[in-house]
Amino acid sequence: MDTGVHFARNRLKDVVAVAACAALLTACSSSSTSYQAAALQASDGGDQKKAISLAKKEVERFSDKCSLSARLECGTLALAYGALAGYQILDRNRAAGEGSFIQAKGALSLTDPKIRASAAGIVYRDVSEAFWQAGDQARAIAVFKEGRAAGGDEYLFMSSAAKAAEQQPRAPASVLD
Repeated sequence: MDTGVHFARNRLKDVVAVAACAALLTACSSSSTSYQAAALQASDGGDQKKAISLAKKEVERFSDKCSLSARLECGTLALAYGALAGYQILDRNRAAGEGSFIQAKGALSLTDPKIRASAAGIVYRDVSEAFWQAGDQARAIAVFKEGRAAGGDEYLFMSSAAKAAEQQPRAPASVLD
């Protein structure tokens, strides 16, 4: 396939993915003000520090609404933490990104089962794609595989790592399997 066409197709997928994420965040959010939309814009403009700052505000908005006793906005909180993780990874702060990713997984575990697969697909796809863009393809593929095991929906398969994982050789089956 022509590299220019391939790049344009991947960019279009990214735009669709961002739009889907923004739509899900908006649908889950009870407030009309979204720091996430501004964070996406800042990140697209290359300002990861600003994106991180805005994403932290989005996390703060929902962090008190998701707990063992109150599970109102757990999906939205998971998405916010996933986005924060992505921005931190793109800013080359892997430790912070991994920490936010752990928080996202915690919120996912409390998310309503009806939307958990969609939220997981978005969280794992965003984190995987951030690792891919940061140049850590091995970690991106590992996150993709973890997301698949966690039940992430088709959104997860829009990641760069999904295609790479499909091309990896499969380990031969063990006689003991």
